[in-house]
Amino acid sequence: MSVNNSLTKANAKVGITTYLTNDSVKQQINSIIGQSSGKFITSIISAVNANPALQECTNSSILSAALLGESLKLSPSPQLQNFYLVPYKDKEKGMVAQFQLGYRGYVQLATRSGVYRKLNVLPIKKGELIKFDALNEEIEVNLIADEEEREKAETIGYYAMFEYLNGFRKAIYWSKTKMLAHADRYSKAFSKDTYQKIQEGKIPANEMWKYSSPWYSSFDDMGCKTMLRQLISRWGLMSVEMEKAYTSDMATINEDLSPTYVDTEDTPLEAPKTDEKPVEAEKAVESTPKKAKADNGANNAAAAALFGGNA
Repeated sequence: MSVNNSLTKANAKVGITTYLTNDSVKQQINSIIGQSSGKFITSIISAVNANPALQECTNSSILSAALLGESLKLSPSPQLQNFYLVPYKDKEKGMVAQFQLGYRGYVQLATRSGVYRKLNVLPIKKGELIKFDALNEEIEVNLIADEEEREKAETIGYYAMFEYLNGFRKAIYWSKTKMLAHADRYSKAFSKDTYQKIQEGKIPANEMWKYSSPWYSSFDDMGCKTMLRQLISRWGLMSVEMEKAYTSDMATINEDLSPTYVDTEDTPLEAPKTDEKPVEAEKAVESTPKKAKADNGANNAAAAALFGGNA
């Protein structure tokens, strides 16, 4: 599945609606998606129109990222938060759209795998945490009963857990301080200092469009996504779909839907953010293949043992 090279040569300054309804582009989309192409195009237009910074990105990068999401059967609708189209300034290509998986996308992909009995992730609010026993991975909390009151309360940490059908269980807890440090270190689109200024109302509303990273607009959602990413990538069983989403997360997507890494997480295939030129997918895989392949092999072997070779 790929976007024809001729389509990417179209004028990048043409509006996304004009671009997507161009006969050649529309024909290519129809050949990939089929009858649902109208809904697909509408959802992309909605996502781009809701984000002024995204409107500065090349149309081909937006379409490629959206097509990757479609291949994973995830919607680009901002309301569903399956995945995000995030603007990123590339030194060579200019403004491009980055594919960034949302925590609801992780939940969907994990649920589809059919190997989890339980999967949960939750922001922990101020006054709720009694203790987290890291040795036994047990948490004791007193959750705020009123949902509206709980939503408004300050977040102090994040908890995530899963349990396989065979009973194996894993759980982790991070403080918000740790999550802020993680985002500040690994996301090129995020600054802890800028986030603090936003929380204190020191950045005018008419300038907020510049800070389009979901880390600014939906920090708790990104915190939940990071917890699931850390939990599943280290100890979980990953379907082929989830591996594809995992390796493409926080990357710009090429015409053949392969990823070029432009933003990073603390995971086997990635490294902390630097000022260096983004590493292409092939180079990233070549630089750290043994551990990643070993982990995937162990996961697949475990899955086969658990589910009769059908994982």
